[in-house]
This record gives sequence, structure tokens and C-alpha cells, in this order.
Amino acid sequence: MNKTSNNGLKEFQKKIGYKFRDITLLERALTHSSYANENRAYGVLDNERLEFLGDSVLGMNTALHLFSKYPDEPEGELTKMRSSLVCTGALGSRAKAISLGDHLRLGHGEESGGGRERASILADAFEAVIGAIYLDSGEESARAFIKRFVFEAEAGGEWSITDYKTTLQEIVQKNRGEKLSYRVLESNGPDHERSFTVEVMINSNHIGTGFGHSKKEAEQMAAKEALKLMGME
Repeated sequence: MNKTSNNGLKEFQKKIGYKFRDITLLERALTHSSYANENRAYGVLDNERLEFLGDSVLGMNTALHLFSKYPDEPEGELTKMRSSLVCTGALGSRAKAISLGDHLRLGHGEESGGGRERASILADAFEAVIGAIYLDSGEESARAFIKRFVFEAEAGGEWSITDYKTTLQEIVQKNRGEKLSYRVLESNGPDHERSFTVEVMINSNHIGTGFGHSKKEAEQMAAKEALKLMGME
């Protein structure tokens, strides 16, 4: 169900502690392209432009925050911290914390395919909300939102990199032509105590190995090793 009713929007604004002057900005921030495409005849706009703006606002504020908070850290360490704070997995988690997925407008395909829980959709919408707040009342309000839902969460220790696969994928995607893949090397033990060894590769080049009691856990550990070798973990 697409919960962009007046009551739903009021509930969300209360959750984030910000009341929009122009409620259409919030509606657009919560509108995925799949919904806009299905309702093109009605002039519905998606959140991609707001996401673009919000990404820039978030990036600048994050850079300033880290630059001021860690005056002795070198550029490489600041880059790793920023990646931890604003990666898809991290922003997706923050979006879930404010129940953003409950209020998204999704097309039928994304709705049935679990789009409300997909980290990439949630992260994009989170950035779009930042962009919407910025347009609605300026930089100070956007900064207050970022401080509350990004920086204060970081101070509480919630922002260590735990979604290693997503972080690694984001790094690899920056280089065109490179493909990330995972392969099970070993699977041992009875069904109820199964263990897996997985390797991660860029194209055909081995970059990490991981062990876990599920394929998912082993893939995360392989990605973690790859990030460590890259100096990103």
C-alpha cells in the first residue's frame, strides 16, 4: 500500500521532526521512478532530481563534519569514514529507522518485489528527503536533519561498516568494465551445521576469501577481507 495520504505524511513528518511548508516536495521525495512511470499521464514526478541534490548536500555536510571533528586524520582515513557514513547500506539502515519505506510510492513491480526493504531504494529516498528539506527551508534545516539522523547515529557507534558487500560493490561500480562476483569454494558439515568458504573476485581476479555458517555470511566476510586489502576497512 502506498502510504502518502495526509495522515501518512503527517506521521512521517512527526517521525523526522520536520514539518514541510510545501508538502508536494515531501510527496515527490517519497516517489520512486516506478510509480512515476506508471502515473506519467497524471504528471507525477519521481524523486531522482531531489536525490541528486540531497546527495550533494549530504556529501558537503559530511565532509565538513569529519574535517572538523577529526583535525589530525589524513585524507585517506577521512574518505573511509565518509564512505561508512553515506554508503547505501548505512543510509538504508537510517531510512528504516525512520520507517521511510512505509511511506514510499512504488510501482506494482517494485511493490511486489520487496522494494520497501531494498537498501538502494531506501537510501535514494533518504537523500531525496534531504534535498526536499533543503529546498523547503534551506541549508540549516537540512543540516539539522543530517546531524540528527547521520552524525548523532555515528556518535552512538551505529555507523561502523557492517554491510561489506554493499560497500565493496559501490567501490567496484566506479570503474566501468569491472564485474564483482562470488563463488563457493567449499561447503562442509550436516545441513543444520553447514559451513561455507566463499571467494570474491573482480572479473577473474581473486580479491578475498571468507568463511561463514551461511553463504551470505561467508560473502560478507570475503568482501570484508577485500576491503581490508584495499585499505578501506
